[in-house]
Order: sequence, then structure tokens, then C-alpha cells
Amino acid sequence: MNQIMKNKKGIILGVANENSISWGVAKVLAEQGAKLAFTYQNEKTGKFVIPLFQSLGSDFYEMLDITSDENIKSVFAKLQGHFAGELDFVVHGIAGGPARGELSDGYLETSREGFINSMLISVYSFTAVLREAAGMMKGRNAAALTMSYYGSDKVIPNYNVMGVAKAALESSVRYLAHDLGPQGIRVNAVSPGTIRTRAAGGIGDFETMARFTEANAPMQRGVTQEEVGRAALFLLSDLASGITGETLFVDAGYNIMGYAMNCVLPEKQAK
Repeated sequence: MNQIMKNKKGIILGVANENSISWGVAKVLAEQGAKLAFTYQNEKTGKFVIPLFQSLGSDFYEMLDITSDENIKSVFAKLQGHFAGELDFVVHGIAGGPARGELSDGYLETSREGFINSMLISVYSFTAVLREAAGMMKGRNAAALTMSYYGSDKVIPNYNVMGVAKAALESSVRYLAHDLGPQGIRVNAVSPGTIRTRAAGGIGDFETMARFTEANAPMQRGVTQEEVGRAALFLLSDLASGITGETLFVDAGYNIMGYAMNCVLPEKQAK
């Protein structure tokens, strides 16, 4: 590949640190010539991520409260000026919302507040962002991408309300693809395997789940940020100009399996 995103302008939301999947996507896009803008969650996160953004040559990074329509409008108004009203892609890597402990108890124990916040932050935020971005993306064969997970389709213990939220997110991808298709805007999702990120740390017994999926994937391994980044690159580039409304799995094939050949038990049970 040789600079296939040259002169493409885009914004990436959801980088929390250098282990974030969104950061892996950002590095691949930058390597392929993309001009990048970023948002970050709060001042505490900014101390860690702003140097990352600067390392890729970005000079647009704004703090964004994804639950505030006014703040979203303000940030995208600034972005419009920064990119002269042109936007070729959006990467949405934002997720979260459940109350503390709701990814360790059963789904039945999900609080009303945890459910609403999960839907607002993990699902509705993608719609809210694209509503503001669409005017800059119209007619440019532009693309939007979000991050899902296998728990959207199958029950994953300890994933709970986030699995329900990811199912809603994938449905939103299809509806947004329908709404934005006439404007020349494609909308897709990638579904990465179990990657050890900060967000993954909130999932109970995540390490056991990661070892199990790595042992039972057809490729018998996990995947890297860079591999997810290359899949994102494809979907955001002109190479995928005829693809919209899809969820692409990047999980070493784990999602195709219907039977576990290698049972990996938690260490405390294996002794």
C-alpha cells in the first residue's frame, strides 16, 4: 500500500491511551497519508493522549462531552473551519456507560441508569456525531466507522449490558447506512477480537476470556491493534467504495466457531 489515504481528512473519537484500538487505527491511517483530528474525553485523559496526537502531526484535538449535543455541535463547528468544510471519514471508538460492577454481575442486575447511559454513550453518540458530520461528508465518497464486539450477537459472561448496547450499535450502523447512502456516505463497523485495552479491564475475568478465544480461534491467536487498523483502513478507503451497513470481524476467525476444541480454565481451577 502506498499512501492510499493521501489528502483524506478525518476525525477519530475515543482514544484513551496508546493501547486503545482507536489509536491503532489512527497510526495506520496516518501512515497512509490521512490528515487527522481527534477528540478526547476530559482533561485527565488529555494529559496522556495529546502527546500521542501531536506525534502524528495533528494540530486539532478538542475535549468532547459526548453526552452534550451542544458540545458536539461546537466541536464540529470548529472542525468545519479547520478542514475547510471537508471531511472524508469519522472513526467512532467511544463506548461505556454501565455503573460500577454491572459488568461483573448478571445482565438481570443492570440498573436503569446503567442501561440508559450505556445506550447514550455507546450507541446514540455515533448517531449524534454523524448528524453533525454529514454536511461536511456529503458527496465525497466519505465513510464512517464504529467499533463493535462479538458480544452483540452471542452471550459473553460479564459483558452484560454492553453486549446489548453493541447489538443496538450494529443495528444503528444499518439504519445510518440507509439514511446516509444517498449522500455518498458509507457506514460500517469492525468487530475486533479480545484485545487488552483499558476498557477491557472493566470486564470481569477478561484475561480468561482472552486466553479462551485465542486458543479456540481458527488461527489460534488473538489480533493486534495494527490488524484492526488495517481492516479499518480498508473500510474507510476508496477500496471499500461499494461496502456499507456491514460489520467486519477482525478476530482471527473466532466468530465462526460453534464448538470449543481447547478448553482453557481459570488458573485457580486448573491447579
